[in-house]
Amino acid sequence: KFTMAGRIHVHVTCRPVEIDGAPKAELSIIVADTGVPYQGSVSMLKEKAIEGDVDEVYICLPVRSSYEEIQEIAHLCEGAGVPVHLVADLFPTRVATSRLMHLEDIPLLNLSTIPEAHGKVFVKRAIDFVGSSLLIMMLFPMLTLLAIMVKLDSKGPVLFLQERVGQNQRRFKMMKYRSMIVNAEEVQAALLDQNEMDGPVFKIKNDPRITRLGRFIRKYSLDEFPQLFNVWRGEMSLVGPRPPIPAEVEKYSWNQRRRLSIKPGMTGLWQVSGRNDIGFEEWVALDLEYIDTWSVGLDILILLRTFKAVVAGRGAS
Repeated sequence: KFTMAGRIHVHVTCRPVEIDGAPKAELSIIVADTGVPYQGSVSMLKEKAIEGDVDEVYICLPVRSSYEEIQEIAHLCEGAGVPVHLVADLFPTRVATSRLMHLEDIPLLNLSTIPEAHGKVFVKRAIDFVGSSLLIMMLFPMLTLLAIMVKLDSKGPVLFLQERVGQNQRRFKMMKYRSMIVNAEEVQAALLDQNEMDGPVFKIKNDPRITRLGRFIRKYSLDEFPQLFNVWRGEMSLVGPRPPIPAEVEKYSWNQRRRLSIKPGMTGLWQVSGRNDIGFEEWVALDLEYIDTWSVGLDILILLRTFKAVVAGRGAS
């Protein structure tokens, strides 16, 4: 634990404590190993400031146990007109990055695990809005034809509206063309022992609830097209983690809930990496990888790979 100061000549002041059992007298040798000259304890900072040897002070002490000491150093430097910098990694986070922001004139320390580049987020939303609008207009004849085919194939509504969990656990109605019998959710309870997915997800490759047309439109993801309206309304994105149902979220571990920190998507790394051919843990890992490495370029790459996967009908059920 030490304090560094000096723009032209770097100085170090250390609290007189033992490090890994080393005697106090040897503390200067330990600090010297870093290539920074040792200048004495924190109590000597005032003397150094009076001598004019200090240009800046960097405080690297633990805030919880050294609050009064840090306050004293800050007050001393304020009086001497010396700038003070406090290391901002106050909390032991594994993934979140810390950034300094201001709310009017109030300084805030921001800890976030999601993209904070507001310009890029705006571009992503613009791509979603423009892209979904163009696709809805271009595909309108096919969307109409699919609706008629679903209606003629089996009894029930054309659209299947299901409550899903979106960004920050906000719920919304996700739209799909109905590809199963009307009472599919009630029948699922009798099929739980046939589940072929691990984790809280339910999937069966030869699901008996799927209609004749439903099997075809699911293979080529045609049943997903109504979600373009969810994207247009801002509930979903073209690219992002798939939105889970509330019952699945209730079984999530705390770390798995981080996949809900961004807007869900029609497609994502999971879909272009095997879809139902991969397990739930890998599915979540891919979603978290997407969140941690997100960029507009990555979205475009996933969209291109999605088109290839849909045409091939790979991994769908």
